[in-house]
Amino acid sequence: MLSSRRSLLAAALALTCLGSLVGPEARAEDPKEVRLDWATYNPVGLLLKEKGFLEEALAPRGIKVRWVQSLGSNKALEYLNAEAIDFGSAAGAAALVARINGNPITAVYAFSRPEWTALVTRKDSGITKPADLKGKRVAVTRGTDPHIFLIRALQGAGLTERDAKLVLLQHPDGRTALDRGDVDA
Repeated sequence: MLSSRRSLLAAALALTCLGSLVGPEARAEDPKEVRLDWATYNPVGLLLKEKGFLEEALAPRGIKVRWVQSLGSNKALEYLNAEAIDFGSAAGAAALVARINGNPITAVYAFSRPEWTALVTRKDSGITKPADLKGKRVAVTRGTDPHIFLIRALQGAGLTERDAKLVLLQHPDGRTALDRGDVDA
């Protein structure tokens, strides 16, 4: 029950992020369409897309909602930078790096649930702790919070990124690579 309340609160906050767009009164500058990314790693985006909250809130103003799937924070930020979307979801580390690199993004909402990040392996991998990653192939999306999580896990085991063989993949591609046995974690 608490989890669903948090999800609804997160959705309400995300609606608020659209600021003046969700108010009842029309404005001359209202856009015809609002483009947002959604990703399988973002529970708030998934909830908003599934429940149609934004479509419902913006329909009276004649504003359409278009969802664009991104496969990771880096892609969402690329879409924002290319003006392919108006609102995107990105991990904190990726957004910070993008901003430092001069991407004209503005954070309008932050949602913190760091416990969603995990290091996973196949049952038969023999990997039971971060130290076991030495010399192993690890799928990672560079510049994302899971990437930072991996670096910290390796450091905690006295290792660096160079001690593992990083395979740079988008999040869902990493899962596929793990299932196929192309990576160890």
